Amino acid sequence: MSYQRVHQAVGLRLFWNSIWARAYPRVVGAARERSWMFFETVLPFMATISYVYVYRAIGAPEEFIGFVIVGGAMTAFWLNVLWSMASQLYWDKNDGNLEVYVLSPAPMMAILLGMAVGGIVMTATRAVVILVLGSLLFNVSYSIQSLPLLVVVFMLTLAALYGMGMMFASIYLAAGREAWHFSNLLQEPIYLLSGMYFPVKSLGGAVATFASIIPLTLGMDAMRQLIFGEATAQGFLPVSVSIVILAVMAAIFIVAAFWLLNRLEEIGRREGRLIERKK
Repeated sequence: MSYQRVHQAVGLRLFWNSIWARAYPRVVGAARERSWMFFETVLPFMATISYVYVYRAIGAPEEFIGFVIVGGAMTAFWLNVLWSMASQLYWDKNDGNLEVYVLSPAPMMAILLGMAVGGIVMTATRAVVILVLGSLLFNVSYSIQSLPLLVVVFMLTLAALYGMGMMFASIYLAAGREAWHFSNLLQEPIYLLSGMYFPVKSLGGAVATFASIIPLTLGMDAMRQLIFGEATAQGFLPVSVSIVILAVMAAIFIVAAFWLLNRLEEIGRREGRLIERKK
């Protein structure tokens, strides 16, 4: 009888392998379930189109059409953070998967990062479809000021956004069944406060400043300035300032998520309160 030697991953290798192991089901699942692609792209695209016709009906400036298309593409990432990140541990708890996560050697942070990576791949497809089809259908023209800066802003926005999602995952898990209501409550207000379909500056300085605690608000504002020009985009903050704030927010959210996940994992291992099935 021959025996195969098994090498157990530890340290950074375990962290890295856990990320890709958790990302794999989301990436492959999206490719296998073709109906998801339809419902996740075509139906949201129809909602984006409705805003375009509203602006045309009221005679809004033509650049607002571009604002809507870019905003519609970014909504995909917000919904993914809200439903596929923040609520994920709560759903896993109900499905009986959370106890496997807690008892496995894989770090919880790596598991959530894997969810984020898989979610970004799935969501990017929807965002690209909305951006490309919307631009072609409504003849939207772009004047990119700096492609490297645009990439930096986009990556920092995603880092801060998914960091916030990982932090919310712990909060939603502790909240229990109220997580579903939190997700429903936050969905539409964020569309307004982040200036998804209009310049956030039009909300006024006080409201726009308050809304800036949401990474999507600053990210959208900076990206529109880089895509359409500062004067056309009616930017709220300079791009350089937004980049610094987004970097700080990403660091804070990720560190907070790491601490909360470790804390909840410690409670789960010691007391079993987070993995206890309902009777």
